[in-house]
Amino acid sequence: MLPIPALAAARHAVRPRRPVWLDGERVGSVAAAHLPLLAAHPADFAAAEAGVEIRIPPAERESRLAALHRQWRADGVIIGWRDEAYALSPLHGPEAGRPRVAIERAASRFWGSLTFGAHANGYVRGADGRPAALWIAQRSASKPTDPGLFDNLVGGGVPLHQQPAEALVREAWEEAGLAPDQAQHARPGRVLQLARDIPEGFQLEWLFAFDLELPMGFAPQNQDGEVQGFRLLPLADALALAQGGAMTVDASLVTLDFADRHGLLPPALQAAFRSFLAGQN
Repeated sequence: MLPIPALAAARHAVRPRRPVWLDGERVGSVAAAHLPLLAAHPADFAAAEAGVEIRIPPAERESRLAALHRQWRADGVIIGWRDEAYALSPLHGPEAGRPRVAIERAASRFWGSLTFGAHANGYVRGADGRPAALWIAQRSASKPTDPGLFDNLVGGGVPLHQQPAEALVREAWEEAGLAPDQAQHARPGRVLQLARDIPEGFQLEWLFAFDLELPMGFAPQNQDGEVQGFRLLPLADALALAQGGAMTVDASLVTLDFADRHGLLPPALQAAFRSFLAGQN
């Protein structure tokens, strides 16, 4: 099987973790090394080798967790602070993804909670009517995560109380200068699943892929300073980036997914990607 670093990284989870429960529902996991940190707050958590139960009363949960997260940020346990609301939610079953309590975005990696992302492949058709080129962004060198790596035209996290398509429209303006009436034409692709160790903790994410056809002559313009440049690359060159280590894991998956759905993956690459998809829960 053709080795693709991003496919291996998307399911690379080797650090020991313990399940986290809230009102009988599993909402995440914590690093085994952090059990003593939680055990130091017996009024808030029942922490044992078998797992952690959040026992904070419902009326106090959001404020108490916020206070703990700020403390753990100051202690260097939670990194990459965003001042953006995500949620603890069930991981499985019909209630998966339904918010139970709001938390700081950076804390989602500490808790290994379910998060959502939305990425769009901005593509241009060739003379034969098939996708021929993809707009690829290069992340700013000052970004706290994956600085300087290549990315999809649009990509970002889905905050609390937004749907992936809504987040995509917002990110499309901030990252590429696309007006809402342009971004709303993005068509949904697959939902790709990541479960991997990262420096911030654990990324458990459903990544919603979209396709956005753009006219020849369109030139993206970054608005928020998080992108240092864009390139319109022939599809083969974009796939080469997705197969190597110069593109983010998320963007690599979304790029490969685009080519697979449009019947543009070479056979060996398609076999590797289809094997990855078969392993999704």
